[in-house]
Amino acid sequence: MSGNSHGVMFKFTTFGESHGEAIGCVVDGVPSKIFLSEQDIQRFLDKRRTGQNRFTTQRKEPDEIKILSGVFEGKTTGTPVGLLIKNTDKRSKDYSDIATKFRPSHADYTYQEKYGIRDYRGGGRASARETAMRVAAGAIARKTLNHFIKDDVVIRGAMIQMGADKIDRSRWDWSEIDNNPFFCPDKKTADYWEKYLGEIRENGESIGAVIELTATNIPTGLGCPVYDKLDADIAKAMMSINAVKGVEIGAGFESASFTGKENADEMIPSANGGVEFLSNNAGGILGGISSGQPIVVRIAVKPTSSILNPCKSIDINRNAVEVRTKGRHDPCVGIRAVPIAEAMLACVLADHLLRNRAYNK
Repeated sequence: MSGNSHGVMFKFTTFGESHGEAIGCVVDGVPSKIFLSEQDIQRFLDKRRTGQNRFTTQRKEPDEIKILSGVFEGKTTGTPVGLLIKNTDKRSKDYSDIATKFRPSHADYTYQEKYGIRDYRGGGRASARETAMRVAAGAIARKTLNHFIKDDVVIRGAMIQMGADKIDRSRWDWSEIDNNPFFCPDKKTADYWEKYLGEIRENGESIGAVIELTATNIPTGLGCPVYDKLDADIAKAMMSINAVKGVEIGAGFESASFTGKENADEMIPSANGGVEFLSNNAGGILGGISSGQPIVVRIAVKPTSSILNPCKSIDINRNAVEVRTKGRHDPCVGIRAVPIAEAMLACVLADHLLRNRAYNK
């Protein structure tokens, strides 16, 4: 299997399966002399960790990170940073019923067709378990960004829609995302979602979500046109996350309804001799290059494919079967997608920052 690495200069490669002994990654291209500890990484992993509330899978993995290499006396050495997390709460027997069946909307069928074999225990390599290592790599990416950028880069994500229910943007409060299990910036909507998602779970169903990400204090000039545009790489990174089916930058699909004047991010001279933008429909990226405005990204996350309700499918011999997925699953995988998407955005930005420094040293 190829395609397990992400990035050019800030590059990480993940390995491991959902029910294997461990998952891990190697992060290459980390500059030397960056202060880095396991706690710097653990605090982001704890945001993604399962079993913290009734709205995520009850698989209780501590996700305790271990730095294996690349750090000496509290600082990075410039050599590859090796990371490992042991899998401690596996229940492989939960998946014995689907050993020869394909779960609808899962990667079961395509993995079997491509490789002629698949690890059916929790989805194997296709499991969202792999994303823990993306979060770990993202923590190092954040340290890299803030090592070089004078004004600290702030990367934040929030769930702005669950199913058909959207937040009220007039009530947006970033401080609220730590007060509810949904990373929701709107307290009133979060209270409603708690009841709504409880009903979804009780009915053996799942639901999709939309996540919005912002990155502020990003310098101008990141991005490598024509085929390595910053927004193109962000879109690829987001689409590589399990269950993500759509990405938009800035105004995104809404911009199709704008006139040219409405869409134009007009500019005026600022008081300090710089530039002031009057809007940010471009989402902080113009021509594939960062403009210095906040980068704004939204992703659509499909409903969790593993549900208790029976669905029609086939088995490995092409016989018609009915599949009802057992085990421990998220009723809304979009919840844990928030810290994962933040991490992937951080990795893309760190990668392009290092590329930009190579061009303009």
